[in-house]
Amino acid sequence: MIAERVLAVRERIARAAERASRSPADVTLVAVCKTHPAEAVREAFAAGVRDFGENRVQEAEPKIQATSDLVGARWHLVGHLQSNKARRAAALFGLVQSIDSVELGERLARAGEESGRALRGLVEVDLAGEASKFGVPEGELMAALGALAGRSGLRLEGLMVLPPLSDDVEAVRPFFRRLRELRDRALGEGLLESGELSMGMSQDFEVAIEEGATLVRGGTAIFGERGRAA
Repeated sequence: MIAERVLAVRERIARAAERASRSPADVTLVAVCKTHPAEAVREAFAAGVRDFGENRVQEAEPKIQATSDLVGARWHLVGHLQSNKARRAAALFGLVQSIDSVELGERLARAGEESGRALRGLVEVDLAGEASKFGVPEGELMAALGALAGRSGLRLEGLMVLPPLSDDVEAVRPFFRRLRELRDRALGEGLLESGELSMGMSQDFEVAIEEGATLVRGGTAIFGERGRAA
């Protein structure tokens, strides 16, 4: 079942990329496996998925350990990260997509410096001002990127956004477009080391791809409804 869902998602990615005159190879699918067991990760890996996302450090750690034999699997933290867990997150994940403050970015940079490697990170941007969401406010983004740029322990590779939930996928398009514009500005000012755009989930990633997404998150579209993590 997971293999069939992965195939269906990749077909959706390909169609969206074609509409935008882009190559599907330029879009990375991140399978968000929160609440799903390690066995589900193995099934998705067997179906060709290599990038996996988790929301919480404490849930991810045993799952990452249980699948450590899957050579080539890459782990992304996509959920809110508490500053006191920055060091552990830096050790577990190859990419932290949810850097939502300068303070968190600095803690991750220190953790990277202590480990002798640069942690890859994306800055989460708050474009809607929702109280339930995290992120650097748009008006503070360039200053935040400037404060974190150049740290040896942190490689800022792009931006991430979680737009307001909507049944109308066109309602979220302006948020994806605005993030792309901010990415382009940040690149022009030398504040990012590459141009990753993480935006779009199971219900709206086609629109995100049309607006330039390079990383899309698929949870229910791949694993079905939430399960109970092992």
